[in-house]
Amino acid sequence: MCDRHGDAFVDYGAIAERLRGARLGRRAALKATAAGALTLAMGPGLAQAQARGALRGTHGTGFCNLNFFLAHSLQLAREDGVEIQFVNTPTFAEQVTFLGTGQVDLGLMPYTSFIALFNAGAPVKIIAGGGIEGCAIVSRPGLTTPQSLRGKTLGTFQLDTLEVMPYDYLKKHGISFREVRVRYMGNTPEAVEALKAGALDWICTIEPYATALVNDVPGATMLTAGRDLYGPGYTDCVLAYRASLIRENPAALKAVIKAMMRAQAFAESRPEETLQRLVGTYYKTSMDNARVAMAKQTAVVDARSQTDFILGRTDSLVEMGYIRNKPGRDAIDWTLLEQVIAENQELWRSLKHKSA
Repeated sequence: MCDRHGDAFVDYGAIAERLRGARLGRRAALKATAAGALTLAMGPGLAQAQARGALRGTHGTGFCNLNFFLAHSLQLAREDGVEIQFVNTPTFAEQVTFLGTGQVDLGLMPYTSFIALFNAGAPVKIIAGGGIEGCAIVSRPGLTTPQSLRGKTLGTFQLDTLEVMPYDYLKKHGISFREVRVRYMGNTPEAVEALKAGALDWICTIEPYATALVNDVPGATMLTAGRDLYGPGYTDCVLAYRASLIRENPAALKAVIKAMMRAQAFAESRPEETLQRLVGTYYKTSMDNARVAMAKQTAVVDARSQTDFILGRTDSLVEMGYIRNKPGRDAIDWTLLEQVIAENQELWRSLKHKSA
């Protein structure tokens, strides 16, 4: 955990340099532990056709990962010769660093983290959607207005949508981010417990934690769930990949996208069965909280309609000092997603949540 106070903004140039320097530093850690890698092990048929080996990647923990997790649980890519195997990364920072330094091939992450990696020169692109909505700002008792947050301690995560949302929320109400104290946390449970203990005054978090906090902490307030800032259906996270894979192994990437679409169709038609499969193994929360999260943070593979929204958030990242140059449309590549949709029209049409 690190802190940023007052006007001591993070220099993203230094972060980019640290990502470049991490190439060697991470090697020892990878030799010591398999944590941090997700392997898409190739089945015999696809392995013979592609002869490309395995793909490696990372994933997060929120409900935006639901399609990814369910695709693994049901092994929905197996019919296309791809077996999905997960090993969790130790921390959120590892997830971002591994993709940015080429230690893995793809990952599901906040779009803001992707933008920062892309701006730093990492050869990555967005290939599909992850989840929409489900982010919220929750404050301790007595902090019920934006103005009451001045001088108070925010718990969040660096280069995350959960940092940009508080920035945008304060800006909307005429308050500078420099007027609050910011503490960067290691993980979501840590932030939640810190708020409960009074070590933090307000946090930006994801479901089901936001609703659980309001229910568990008498007087806690949910200041926003994002719709008043961004409108309905705003994107939270995306599936990003190492750009060279679209040349090296497009069939495996398409198999993953298709598997996630099949997972979405399953989850939309059988939500209770979905949660029975995922809660406990993939999500360490209660079934009641999981139901809340699934309703408030929807996993959506076809995020093409969110292109302008994703790129529009670069303005905030520039103002926060994380990037200097705003990425263009070339940061997002829906080519393989559109191929999967064209080849699986019946499946795509069956999805409740998708781009028009």
